[in-house]
Amino acid sequence: MIFIVVKFKVKPDWTERWPQLTADFTAATRGEEGNLWFDWSRSLEDPNEFVLVEAFKDDAAAAHVNSDHFQQAMKDMLPALVETPQIINTLIDGEEWSRMGELEVK
Repeated sequence: MIFIVVKFKVKPDWTERWPQLTADFTAATRGEEGNLWFDWSRSLEDPNEFVLVEAFKDDAAAAHVNSDHFQQAMKDMLPALVETPQIINTLIDGEEWSRMGELEVK
């Protein structure tokens, strides 16, 4: 799968609006064929930083990046950003989450 993590530094006056700003993009992406997950989190250290963890089947990423909702989201998010987002994009084996053996809950 293609595994992607993106950190978005958002201007303080956009922070509370960020979830709504990205809601349509999130819903459309989650509905894409080949999307495995698309999950947002907020940093505990920096309230103006949002982290997106996403994954796609190997052949689905090009369709995602070329989709109308992706192109629109890039335009919509740009005014809210402090800086260019940081990204990790890599291929990994598997298509599911595994359980953490070091912290097994019984």
